[in-house]
Amino acid sequence: MIDTNKLLEQFMGGGAGSSANDTRKATGRGDFVKGAAAGGILGLLLGSKKVRKMAGGIVGYGGAAAAGALAYKAYQNWQQGKQAATAPVATREDVKHVDPRFLPAAIDQGGGNFALTLITAMISAAKADGHIDANEQAAIFEQVEKQSLDAESKAVVFDLLRKPVDIEALVRSVQGIEQASEVYLVSRLAIDVDHPAERAYLEALAHRLNLPRDLVLHLDHQVEGAQ
Repeated sequence: MIDTNKLLEQFMGGGAGSSANDTRKATGRGDFVKGAAAGGILGLLLGSKKVRKMAGGIVGYGGAAAAGALAYKAYQNWQQGKQAATAPVATREDVKHVDPRFLPAAIDQGGGNFALTLITAMISAAKADGHIDANEQAAIFEQVEKQSLDAESKAVVFDLLRKPVDIEALVRSVQGIEQASEVYLVSRLAIDVDHPAERAYLEALAHRLNLPRDLVLHLDHQVEGAQ
């Protein structure tokens, strides 16, 4: 059976063994948010321009745990009624104290498949501007073949890449405001908000996830502050 949590780490460019433990080895906040997208499948989707822009967006040391820390920090700040513009941004220390509701490995133990939902969210976001044409998709397939993934994991990625973007199906796989927050956050990491089509996609996603406007602002702030 496919290990979707391992696939998520490889997809994001983090090591399969990335964890809060690995993150504690980082020497500073810059390391905590150091981008690893160039080394993962997501980097293939985004292209060099986006990878450079999100140099701190995808967390290399903590992988999914660090993305969860950013989402959880936004959620905490929102619950505490803080102003998004001045709220504290998650640091590597926060990875040690992430609520399990924001950790795919913990959620998936309960029978769900949240790691796969996050992968789907990032692929959908990366495809939102329509820049991945047939030729580029073929090139991505070729590069994915070279990744250290098992055949089943590659098949999952290929299937998701081939499918058209379906926000409704993505939203149906999300349970609760905690998962919705993280799905939005990882999508935001893969989005260029300066591009109208991508910004429209992100706004539509937030609406369909029923995320409160103030919480969305906090999630955006975490992404922007982490970069």
